[in-house]
Amino acid sequence: MILVVVEHDRGTMSPATWEALAAANKLGETHALTIGKAADGLVEQIGVFGATTVHQVDDDVLVDYGPEAWGAVVAQAATSLSPSIVMATGTDRGNEVMAHAAALLDLPMVANVIEFADDELIRVRWGGSLLERCSLDAPIRLITLAHHAFPAVESPVTAVASPLWVELDPGLGRTIIRERVERAAGVTLSTAPVVVSGGRGVGSADGFAPLQELATTLGGVVGCSRAVTNLGWRNHTDQVGQTGTRIAPDIYIACGISGAIQHWVGAMASKKILAINTDPEANMVTKADYAVIGDLHQVVPAITAEIQRRRG
Repeated sequence: MILVVVEHDRGTMSPATWEALAAANKLGETHALTIGKAADGLVEQIGVFGATTVHQVDDDVLVDYGPEAWGAVVAQAATSLSPSIVMATGTDRGNEVMAHAAALLDLPMVANVIEFADDELIRVRWGGSLLERCSLDAPIRLITLAHHAFPAVESPVTAVASPLWVELDPGLGRTIIRERVERAAGVTLSTAPVVVSGGRGVGSADGFAPLQELATTLGGVVGCSRAVTNLGWRNHTDQVGQTGTRIAPDIYIACGISGAIQHWVGAMASKKILAINTDPEANMVTKADYAVIGDLHQVVPAITAEIQRRRG
């Protein structure tokens, strides 16, 4: 049996969990683990992706997300249910929770798996610059899946809810989320179909205005490189990259971005990449599906104008 940890935010399931459930369903009988009362209503949605049983853990400590408490739940669930694999999303939360569970269980963990090859695993290492084939020798294999590596294929079944008792130390509530600051509604970097990003080559904070116009015209959002956030031109929440947001839009338009490996890791799941840069040897240009060698201050407004002209 494979146990998938359901990542959710106050009862809203992360799309990354759909991928994890679909991947697990190809390997064998799939069960799911929900944490917190807010997730009790997810049974039917979980069943859409092939999980036959949903183990539900409710506790007064679990009023919101907390890495220590969630890790303790996963560890106790693994002990009582004895799955062959415990699988979670390769998001920040998924990796964090599984790391806590692995420490409590004293078991090894393999993160960012992109493929199952017989009895071996293929995972991303070194910020996406290396693929490693490895084996995991453990009584319970703890795995997280790289985001966007597996398609969220539906395999509908009628899932059954099964309450699972765990014992949590109230002290674990010290790292539970207590307060949130909500961002404006709408598409985000992680969900946008189009992302237009700028790097150091944009030149200034004001230089992002044409990029914003292009993104708005295409129904997308603006992103940036780490260099831009370091310079204070954009907020860190706009950063695409290994230490920012990993994206998977239909098209990623990278303007004046050299394409350091950390940035590439965050953008490589994009279906198509268009690079606009004056340097034909820039890493982003050589890896992109399409490239325009030219001054972004001329190219970006020209693209926007042409799109608007064709739309009338």
